[in-house]
Amino acid sequence: MKNKILILICVLIFFIGIIGSAFVLFSPKKNNVNIKRDGRVLYSFDLNNTADSELEIPYGDSSNTVEIKDGKIRVKDAECRDQTCVNMGWLSSGSMPIVCLPNHLVIEFADGYDDGVDAVAR
Repeated sequence: MKNKILILICVLIFFIGIIGSAFVLFSPKKNNVNIKRDGRVLYSFDLNNTADSELEIPYGDSSNTVEIKDGKIRVKDAECRDQTCVNMGWLSSGSMPIVCLPNHLVIEFADGYDDGVDAVAR
């Protein structure tokens, strides 16, 4: 009797794992993107509903060119020395935003909730 209960529990856990995996794999992809400067949202897009375009975002004497193409977004060109934001390529991860430190620009997926506080430092 104990073996039957143990097998039943294992089978139940297996099916719950398969259902959970299917839910994660087939859930809608995040496509809402914010372009921010110093924590303030400059632009907000739904990449699924935005036509291919380029934005010129000035900052002081320099600027960034942001490209939206085929439902993806990237910094195409930047007037800064290190070009790190250009080399990051297309935005693909919610945990890794595109950042241009010299121009104070951040491109990141929006999670639908923004209370304005990311962290507190003392």
